[in-house]
Amino acid sequence: MEPQFLVFGKLTREYLLPPVGPARFDVAGGNLLYAAAGLRVWESGIGLVARVGNDYPREWLNACMARGFDTCGIHILSKNLDVREFLAYNEALEVSRINPGSLFARRELTFPKSLLGYQPPDAKKKPNPESMLIVTDIPSEYQMARAGLLCSMDIVTQTQLIAGMKRGSVHTFVLDPGPDAMMPKARRELPALLNGVTAFLPSQEELCNLFWGETHDLWEMAEGVSMYGCEYVVIKCGVHGQLLYDTNSKRKWEIPAYPARIADPTGAGDAFCGGFMAGYCKNYDPLEGVLYGNVSASLKIEGSGAFYPLDMLPGLAEARLGALRSMVREV
Repeated sequence: MEPQFLVFGKLTREYLLPPVGPARFDVAGGNLLYAAAGLRVWESGIGLVARVGNDYPREWLNACMARGFDTCGIHILSKNLDVREFLAYNEALEVSRINPGSLFARRELTFPKSLLGYQPPDAKKKPNPESMLIVTDIPSEYQMARAGLLCSMDIVTQTQLIAGMKRGSVHTFVLDPGPDAMMPKARRELPALLNGVTAFLPSQEELCNLFWGETHDLWEMAEGVSMYGCEYVVIKCGVHGQLLYDTNSKRKWEIPAYPARIADPTGAGDAFCGGFMAGYCKNYDPLEGVLYGNVSASLKIEGSGAFYPLDMLPGLAEARLGALRSMVREV
């Protein structure tokens, strides 16, 4: 069976100091897994596309297969690749990715030897070319998929992958922008990125960064971005839920976040994107997409680990979906 849904993104070795609960060292992470799990809450037939080094634990790939994911699109390079990622949260749920040494000391934790020499990612620096996906990384059998989700990556990679998928039968493109696409100077590159994209899913912070010094009105920003050629703009507003803007009809909706208890917000935005694609592809209704994504994110934040949403009680996601429908407000 060829996958019907494709997810493109990064696999990482995650070092996590969550807001509550024990620290997690060297566990499977990355936006690819969080997004794929958010999609898997609702759908099967999911192909994963990523690059990892020869040192990436094979048992983690086996765990993906055991969860029903197709891993033919995960390319294992012949050399090692540093994919470590460090995240620490404070009591206010603010995340830090720098100075792991001092953050471990503050919590009176021993600094793990496997994190020595860690360098946090720098949005201004070009990514390592060996870790960047290219069109030929997409297996030929994936070209028959219905929909593709591009997790946060550099703008060049995302633009090329969409162009490559358009040669196949993929007709739904969901895009979560990378930091380099959401800087004011990148505005001239957005038409090439967003032309033909179904849904553009930036966070509120990213959108405000893009329109820095111009406007504080999120709806104005959504309309501004929609001019670049995407059908729908969904603004992820964290604990405040989402805003949905329909480019053609100019209709607007506010969707509050499902009231879940927050244990670990890591990957919630990625889980939202995966859920959005599942809901949208049911009957091509963007509001359904936001509702499904919202529920996927609500399941993720209640525990740690990319696959946490997949171990929920049967029927819980559907129950939350029903409850959330009555909370939607058109503005």
